[in-house]
Amino acid sequence: MLVAALVSGLYKDGVTIEITMAAIVTMLIGLVSMFFTRDHKKEVKPKEGYIIVTFGWLVMSASGVLPYLFTGSIPDITNAFFETISGYTTTGASILNDIESLPKGILFWRSLTHWIGGMGIIVLAIAILPLLGIGGMQLFAAEAPGPSADKLHPRITDTAKRLWLIYVGYTVAETLLLKLAGMDFFDAVNHAMATLSTGGFSTKNTSLAFWNDQPLIQYIVILFMFLAGSNFVLSYFAFKGKVQKVIRDEEFKFYTGFIVAFSVIAALVVFFQAQPKVSESFPMVLGYGESAFRHALFQVLAVVTTTGFVTADFTAWTPFLTIFFFGLMFLGGSAGSTAGGIKVMRHLLIIKNGLLEFKRTLHSNAIIPVRYNNKTVAESIVYNIIGFFVLYMLLFIIGALVLAFMGLDFESSIGGAATSLGNVGPGLGSLNPLSNFNSLPALGKWWCGFLMILGRLELFTVLILFSPYFWRKI
Repeated sequence: MLVAALVSGLYKDGVTIEITMAAIVTMLIGLVSMFFTRDHKKEVKPKEGYIIVTFGWLVMSASGVLPYLFTGSIPDITNAFFETISGYTTTGASILNDIESLPKGILFWRSLTHWIGGMGIIVLAIAILPLLGIGGMQLFAAEAPGPSADKLHPRITDTAKRLWLIYVGYTVAETLLLKLAGMDFFDAVNHAMATLSTGGFSTKNTSLAFWNDQPLIQYIVILFMFLAGSNFVLSYFAFKGKVQKVIRDEEFKFYTGFIVAFSVIAALVVFFQAQPKVSESFPMVLGYGESAFRHALFQVLAVVTTTGFVTADFTAWTPFLTIFFFGLMFLGGSAGSTAGGIKVMRHLLIIKNGLLEFKRTLHSNAIIPVRYNNKTVAESIVYNIIGFFVLYMLLFIIGALVLAFMGLDFESSIGGAATSLGNVGPGLGSLNPLSNFNSLPALGKWWCGFLMILGRLELFTVLILFSPYFWRKI
């Protein structure tokens, strides 16, 4: 918040004092909490890890509304909380009708919320917790996105530092490239934070469509969306010169293959069926072929990596592409990335296990394990992933039913539930890419916020707190 206040002061947008006050109030609450718990036993077991992660995100979100409220940018508590939780969970769904009218300090704070949330508030805290005498392994296991938390270094603190170094490095690199490509420096910084966090908050009302006449800017964003949606551990290996590890990784191969295949399909449909609609709505520069490919590739990556940036309204192209992109909302990026969704690794292991069931049916006495990267996957992990998938789909159905009960139409209900749970951003119907979530009733915004937290913390971390078994003394 103090950094956002500094940005506000540099641009003289008139809200520097208000943002500074929000920072002071937040620090005071933190200091008071630390004072009254200073003698508490500093021991974090798995149970405590889950509680700290969930309530940590809720407390961060509660404090994150203060800059919006103090400056009057979003005076309504429901809308302010929705915007904050959407930022921290890197969903990127917004209730703002005129983003460009906001003060620069607030725009920066808005982008900063999902840049922090991208790699994870708790992973950031892991580098600090040892100073307080607290180990961070339990927290990392509870918060790290994906079915497994790969460690780059024996000490979890060093792992967090390496992940953040890569994260910051990518953000700086994209900022410089966007600036060189012609984007204003302030916009470049904000969009770099939005891309690497796979958050999707833009400083423009039309998102990346604002630069539809500058293809280079969009191609730079495409590159970094791809990197943000891939496993950051693989980026570490690549920087260490272990490129073979990257190339041989099964998830990375399928992640890349999915994006290429889906982009080709979308580009062909856009070129042959939807091009007139695209060209009417958005200016094209390099011809129909290039623009069709660029928009298709951009939107496929934006949805698969759950970044949620917009260059065109894919729901207005064709009915086929509307359903196509709706399906992509359930794919997600790689495990160990900042992307949301189910994750490619889970889909891959579910498909492998399903195909092996044919063999097991024919050879009932044979032991045929699922293999991933030439290693046997434990049955417990396979069961966990299947359970996650079933629970995810069940929550999607419940989420859509609740939104429908609140008065949303069919498309808006399923789109709102899918995009909130998957942390994607744009939905369908009244929540389409060119609209926002302001039309939702107040209860609908709180419900979508709950779905966002569930999706960002991988379901079990939050839902386990509702289990009676969790609270029993063993």
